[in-house]
Amino acid sequence: MSDITKERIAALVNLQQIEIDTHNLKTKLSNVDQRLDKLDNRLLDFKQVIEEQQSVINELNQKYREYEADVRLNLDSIKKSEAKLSSVKTNKEYQSSLKEIDNLKAKNSNLEDDMIEFLDRIEEAENALKTKMTEYSELQTQMDREKEIIQKETEEGKRQLDNLDAEWKTVSAAIDAELLETYSKVKSTQSNAVGITAVIDAVCQGCYMNIPPQTYNELQRGDHLAKCPICQRLIYWKDTHKRSE
Repeated sequence: MSDITKERIAALVNLQQIEIDTHNLKTKLSNVDQRLDKLDNRLLDFKQVIEEQQSVINELNQKYREYEADVRLNLDSIKKSEAKLSSVKTNKEYQSSLKEIDNLKAKNSNLEDDMIEFLDRIEEAENALKTKMTEYSELQTQMDREKEIIQKETEEGKRQLDNLDAEWKTVSAAIDAELLETYSKVKSTQSNAVGITAVIDAVCQGCYMNIPPQTYNELQRGDHLAKCPICQRLIYWKDTHKRSE
């Protein structure tokens, strides 16, 4: 490839860096919806845990009310059986009524024991729910803060994209049309869209293969572009012994 000024090489390298920065920024911005969905899903998952805990409490309360209804029903039966005692005519009937009353009282005793157990379970479940509700509130506050950060990052990213676009137009306008076309064609053949890369110590930084000595010698003049014989990218010499600008 014919000789070229160092300034044109620098402009082309600068143009490519602008394109890389633009690509990376667009990739980041394209993930914004995914990041927001991830935050929403965390809240939804946590909310589901709370709903499940509330469902457990509802079931425990429902069971407690059923036991309570059974106790009231048995108490009514006990009262009726006790009222009958004065009207029974035989000892057998009297003993039978007493046994029925004792059985009902035993059932109620067992039911009341179960009710006490359920009250403990309800209290435990409600305390767990209260803890989860506090954690949910804290998580929601955290998610709101993260969403605000993402929103600000998005706005800043769009502003940077506008600046990069303006910079690309300025830099590309200063590059020779033929050189720009060559660069664009080379870039289009590369999977990572990198059309120009440095050569350091005779090694192409695009494919990390050694280039021919003659090509390397020509590049070291600093005003020469070539194509890497391996990866076909445009290559230029980068002097690593000088302090980078």
